[in-house]
Amino acid sequence: MTHVFHRNPQHTLKQAVRGQGISLFDQEGRQYLDASGGAAVSCLGHGHPDVIAAIKAQLDQVAYAHSSFFTTQVCEDLADFLVSRAPGDLDHVYFVSGGSEAVEAALKLARQYFVERGETQRSQFIARRQSYHGNTLGALAIGGNAWRREPFLPMLAPAHHVSPCYPYRDQRPDETEEQYASRLADELEQKILEIGPDRVAAFVAETVVGATAGALAPVRTYLQRVREVCDRHGVLLILDEVMSGMGRTGHLYACAEDGVAPDILAIAKGLGAGYQPIGAMLASRRIYDTIVNGSGFFQHGHTYMGHATACAAALAVQRVIERDGLLANVLARGEQLRARLREVFADHPNIGDVRGRGLFVGVEFVRDRADKSVLDPALKTHAKLKRQAMENGLMMYPMGGTIDGVHGDHVLLAPPFICTAADIDEIVARLDRTVRQVLPV
Repeated sequence: MTHVFHRNPQHTLKQAVRGQGISLFDQEGRQYLDASGGAAVSCLGHGHPDVIAAIKAQLDQVAYAHSSFFTTQVCEDLADFLVSRAPGDLDHVYFVSGGSEAVEAALKLARQYFVERGETQRSQFIARRQSYHGNTLGALAIGGNAWRREPFLPMLAPAHHVSPCYPYRDQRPDETEEQYASRLADELEQKILEIGPDRVAAFVAETVVGATAGALAPVRTYLQRVREVCDRHGVLLILDEVMSGMGRTGHLYACAEDGVAPDILAIAKGLGAGYQPIGAMLASRRIYDTIVNGSGFFQHGHTYMGHATACAAALAVQRVIERDGLLANVLARGEQLRARLREVFADHPNIGDVRGRGLFVGVEFVRDRADKSVLDPALKTHAKLKRQAMENGLMMYPMGGTIDGVHGDHVLLAPPFICTAADIDEIVARLDRTVRQVLPV
C-alpha cells in the first residue's frame, strides 16, 4: 500500500533505487536505458559527480535564503552565465522551480509590462493548437493540449489559438518551406487583426514543440516571420523552451538556430538536469527597464525562487556541458539517432515520420505510411509501446492525440547529452524490438 498520491494511482510503479550514467535501476536490479531523460530532463544522465559535489558544497554554505531578504552568489553567477550566452537583449533572469512556473511568470510579466506602459487593454494571448505550456491554470489556458485542458475549461482564462507548424501533416505538396512559413505567419496576423492589435499582449510558442506533438521543429524562416508579425503590431513574442532549450537541440537556446530572439524566454528541465527543481524566465532589457522605471516591482513571486542549492546544481550542469563540449555531441548523436531510426524502420508501414533537432527526436506512428492515416485511438498504441519498452529495459516518452488531441500516436526520445555512438545504437535496437513486438509487420 502507498500513501503517495501518484499521478496514475491505478498503476503500480517500480522503485528507482540507483542511477548511473544513462541508466536507472529498480529495486530488483533491472537496468533501464533512459532514452527520454525522464521528460527531457536528465541531460547529464544520473549521478554526475561534478553536479553532486556542487550541491554538497552549496549545502555547506547556505542551502536556502528567501529572496525577499537576500540574494546569493551562486544565484548571481547562474544569471550571469545564462545572460552572457542569451540571444538578443535578454539580460535579466527570474528563477523559479519549474517549467509551468516559468511560463506563468512570463504571462504575468507580459501583462504587467503593458499595464506599466498604460496599455491596459492588452490582455489577450495567442498560442498554437497542439502546444503544451504547463499545468498551472494560466499556462494550461494558453496551451493547446486539448486532453489536458478539457476538464478545467470552465476555470481557464480565454485564449486564442492558431495552427502549429506541422509540416508532416499540414505543409502542402506545392508549398516550399518559406511559403508554408508565410502562410502560418499570415494566419497569426489575421488572428491579431481579428482580436484587435491593441488588445493582444503576446504570442506564445514552443521553439520546438515537445510532448504534445513529438519534437515538431519549425520550418526555415517560420520564427523569423512570426517575429516580424509581432513587431508590426507591438505584440510580445514569448518562446517556451522548457523542454527544447538548454542544449537539447544542440544549441544552448533553441531559438538561436532560427536566428530569432524573443522578448521573454522560459526554460527549465535541462537547466538543472533533474538534480534540483529549477526553472527560469529571461526578460529583455526593454521589459525589465519598464518595470524598474515604473512601479519598480514585479507583482509576482514564489517561496523557492532563486533557491541557492538549485542554482548551484544548475550552474554545475551548465558548466559541465560547456567544459565537455557536449553540445557538439548532441548534434552528432542526434544526426546518428535520426539516421538509424529511418534506417531500421525503412520497411515498417506504421512509421510515418522521424523528426526533431539534436537529441530531441519524435517518431510518429500511422496506420498506413502511404496515406498517413492514423491508428485507431481506442488501441492506445502509445501506451502499449511504453509498457513493452519498459519490459525491454527502455524508457521513452509516449503520447496520444498527436494531431488533434484525439488522433495520432508518437514517442519522444530525448537521451542524455553524454550518450555515445554505442548508446544510440542500443537505444535504437531496443526501440526497434519494441515497435515490432507491438506493431508486427
